[in-house]
Amino acid sequence: MLIKTGVPTVDDLKKVYPPEERMQQGPVAIIECFQKIPCNPCTEACKQGAILPMADINDVPEMDFSKCNGCGVCISRCPGLAIFVVDRSYSPTEAIVRIPYEFVPVPEVGQKVVCLNRAGEEVGTFEVKKVVSGGKKNMTYTVWIAVPQELCMEVRNIRLGGVAHGE
Repeated sequence: MLIKTGVPTVDDLKKVYPPEERMQQGPVAIIECFQKIPCNPCTEACKQGAILPMADINDVPEMDFSKCNGCGVCISRCPGLAIFVVDRSYSPTEAIVRIPYEFVPVPEVGQKVVCLNRAGEEVGTFEVKKVVSGGKKNMTYTVWIAVPQELCMEVRNIRLGGVAHGE
């Protein structure tokens, strides 16, 4: 299904999700990379050793969630924009989702953005809490969005300008 639609199935996602108890402990990276391609910048970027070394550069990345501190350096290093950090400890009702962003204009703190799921469908309009530059060599920004707890595993992209349809 992934190869036809580009959207991972529930079974695909279950394979890469951290255990629920780890999700409750604070920010954690989630790598939604499902294709074997020659790529390993995330492994090189992770100073904690949470993204395990690959036996073959074509392997998909694997995580040791117990080593991940949620720093998010890997987000802007992934050329496939396949890494997200989710922080369910942010508040009882909201989680922070950190997503890679490579468009202009770059969203601003306090701005409301339309959040999208993996299929590009709108899931709501939520506030940008922080924007971090990837640096001069890496133009991938990391955008921090506060979303309802129940949507933190759904929100994976944003659209600027306006509110979600139906709101």
